[in-house]
Amino acid sequence: MFLTLFRKSRPTPPRSNAADYVAAYRATGDLAILGELYEQHMELIYAVCYNYLRDEEEAKDAVMNLFEQLITDLRKHDVQQFGPWLHSVARNYCLMQLRKNQAHPKSQLVTNASGELADGSVSSFLFDETDPLDQEADLTLMETCLKTLPAEQQTCLTLFYLERKTYTEIADLSGFGLKQVKSFLQNGRRNMKICMRKESL
Repeated sequence: MFLTLFRKSRPTPPRSNAADYVAAYRATGDLAILGELYEQHMELIYAVCYNYLRDEEEAKDAVMNLFEQLITDLRKHDVQQFGPWLHSVARNYCLMQLRKNQAHPKSQLVTNASGELADGSVSSFLFDETDPLDQEADLTLMETCLKTLPAEQQTCLTLFYLERKTYTEIADLSGFGLKQVKSFLQNGRRNMKICMRKESL
């Protein structure tokens, strides 16, 4: 990986799943446990951050900052599905970073002939219009509408459209079946478009 977020203070016993790590960290506050868990997700989180921020150094900083945020967040919240929850946290963090920089020139929402954004950025699939949309307004709108979707749809949309994962990879990462993944994507895409059109009126 491109950077080291932590140094383990002592060996930690093996754990079978994310829930075990979360429970152990909440019980002990041991950063080595949290670091071991986060390390398993760092590459995916970097991919999420880079696709939003479009800058390698900013994405690296985001990965570091998100780890620091988890130190307190996981003590406050009893997270049941760490992977989907972490993707949501990373997405929201990056959206907030972009909203702080209203002059951000990257990633205008312009669709190509296949119906996806020409630059392949997040939200490629959400629009039929060919005219550029104001990025600040769109990011706010997208964030609002994503929060209205069930967690399963949010997770599948993020993995498929932002991280360019295949159906099989999404199933492996999320634990959903292939038919569920396809259904969540189809319904999530439809619900996002409906919501964003309503909100933009």
